[in-house]
Amino acid sequence: MTRKTIDQLLADARTRLERLEPADALAAQQAGALLIDTRSSDERRRDGVIPGALHIPLSVLAWRVDPDTDPALRNPHVEGVGQQLVVVCAHGYSSSLAAATLQELGFSQATDLAGGFVAWKEQGLPVRPAPSTDPGDLPGTGAPDS
Repeated sequence: MTRKTIDQLLADARTRLERLEPADALAAQQAGALLIDTRSSDERRRDGVIPGALHIPLSVLAWRVDPDTDPALRNPHVEGVGQQLVVVCAHGYSSSLAAATLQELGFSQATDLAGGFVAWKEQGLPVRPAPSTDPGDLPGTGAPDS
């Protein structure tokens, strides 16, 4: 097997995605798409959150959305593989890799936010302080940010 660089992996992933600019991601969310924020809790506390986005850490994303995973691990707010999922990270890099993985899991409408949360915030789109979380909660299984 030939080694690929991260830039090659990213380029390959992005050939499969119809990435959304911030205003388009907001429009998609308003039309029923689910934004999934994969940023760390520290980043969310520091920078805020997108109202209505679902926080699922990148490390557990596949297990929280796959409809065939253990129901105790799955996030109940992900409706199924027919739902449009828009992955959001800080700058729009890891979200591309994550969205491509979600496509492999059957989420054909999975994509990501070009420029990530930083671009969203720079466009002046809605941002709220991060909600407090219970440290005993299983990461990635909560409700969307209000």
